[in-house]
Amino acid sequence: MATQPSDLDGVTEPCSECCGETLHKVRVELRTESSKKENAEFSREPYRVAVCMECGSETIQRMNNA
Repeated sequence: MATQPSDLDGVTEPCSECCGETLHKVRVELRTESSKKENAEFSREPYRVAVCMECGSETIQRMNNA
């Protein structure tokens, strides 16, 4: 996944909906993967979330595939 800094508000990367390079807002989220409350604190994993600034489509990728 190629990213290039374009300005302070996002990165330019491919968008499958727009079929081209567009500006994206990128963030990292911790998401809970377990539905059990007693183990929820141990099942959080980091996810990369990129939102296209042109069409609003969201791409989510799990960062830790252990």
